Amino acid sequence: MKLNKLINIDCELDIKGITADSREVKAGYLFGAIFSDEYIKDAVSKGASAIIVSENYKGRLPKEVVVIKTPNPAYSYAQAVAKFFGKVPSHIAAITGTNGKTSIVDFIRQVLTKMGYKAASIGTLGLIKGEDAPIPSPNTTPSNVSMHRQLKALAEEDFSYVALEASSHGLHQYRLGGLSFDVAGFTNLTRDHLDYHKTFEEYLDAKLILFKQLLSPDGTAVLNADIDVFGKIADVCRQRGQRIISYGIRGEDIKLISREPLAHGQRLEIEYFGQPQTLDIALAGEFQAMNILCALGMLAAITGLPDDVIRYCSDIKGAKGRLEFVANTATGAAIYIDYAHTPDALENLLKALRPHTTGRLHVLFGCGGNRDAGKRPIMGKIAHELADVVYVTDDNPRYEEAEDIRNDIIPGCPGAYNVADRAKAVKMAIAGLMPGDVLVLAGKGHEVGQYVKDKVIPYSDHEEILKNI
Repeated sequence: MKLNKLINIDCELDIKGITADSREVKAGYLFGAIFSDEYIKDAVSKGASAIIVSENYKGRLPKEVVVIKTPNPAYSYAQAVAKFFGKVPSHIAAITGTNGKTSIVDFIRQVLTKMGYKAASIGTLGLIKGEDAPIPSPNTTPSNVSMHRQLKALAEEDFSYVALEASSHGLHQYRLGGLSFDVAGFTNLTRDHLDYHKTFEEYLDAKLILFKQLLSPDGTAVLNADIDVFGKIADVCRQRGQRIISYGIRGEDIKLISREPLAHGQRLEIEYFGQPQTLDIALAGEFQAMNILCALGMLAAITGLPDDVIRYCSDIKGAKGRLEFVANTATGAAIYIDYAHTPDALENLLKALRPHTTGRLHVLFGCGGNRDAGKRPIMGKIAHELADVVYVTDDNPRYEEAEDIRNDIIPGCPGAYNVADRAKAVKMAIAGLMPGDVLVLAGKGHEVGQYVKDKVIPYSDHEEILKNI
């Protein structure tokens, strides 16, 4: 493909490939220097014929290399990637927010598939086509090239719908920068990733890229009316002329009237675009009710068939590792796993399980290494206040000492069991269960490995539970 077809430049150089990873560069490639200028020389030595760089770049390169200076290299690169791959499914939706993204894209895919459409989801669980098993991905929001390679393949397989998770990292780094969305949703905004974004305001600004730049001006924003930043997000959308569907207890379009816990789920009374509706869903907790409402709004917007999509919501199953019931013990205690790894998610998780607990509520969790350390004692305090029995253990310590991480958590939950090995902690927790008790393993959800320094050690909460019941 000619360079002038990828970026606004008067040059017909033939481009054979595109990447932002210098290790992948081959002769004739366009290289996006979006992470650091230090990789430019390596890219040139491997045959890159054109480079996208910051407008402030002062380096000198061989004359035969085309240097493209731009105010926002990541965005320019993303747009070039989109043009290089070209084809995408006709209807694309994206969801952002601190929690709920994985469940919502999964719910959207499930409903569209049941309606007879070819639909896929891309996010933390990987790429899921229809009812197929997930194809894993290392990132919630894949790299530009990985994303567009997947989208092109989906389009060529006649998939007309795809729902994507838009993480704050992925938005800030413009991994979705070359896409235009029909529908975008916002779940909530609570403490997470402050090791990367530094301030809450920067974290919100990253999320808002979805609505300021990527959601089509005639697209629909599906927003949680119950969060503090609802007004700010809605103002951004109104300024761009986007339609707003609000949901939640204060929602105007999809309003939660009441919730009633059931044996394995809950009954929702809602007002749905002005009409009363009753939904029985096989999912526990207010946060899952809110996820359902958000998915409903996004489905109604992307299909234009609000009366049809609601008929399938009672059939929705929980996403893998999201408040997933795994087993009952011989004594009748119930065991769940969940991906909750933020203070808000842990609080919502424990509040969701309390109505289903006739005995004691047990929680086992840890915190990731080389991530926001400030949330550790906060999560400890939440566990102490909302659970009856607490096990503090390891969860992807990465390059930190696991003991130091646990010691950061423990001040918030005095009396908790401090157990170094997660597998041992699971065995200990299950052994302590009595009739009517509920145990939830939080933090790892669907993951099948522990990240310890530069190794990924095979580990699954799901497997450890089944070993010990």
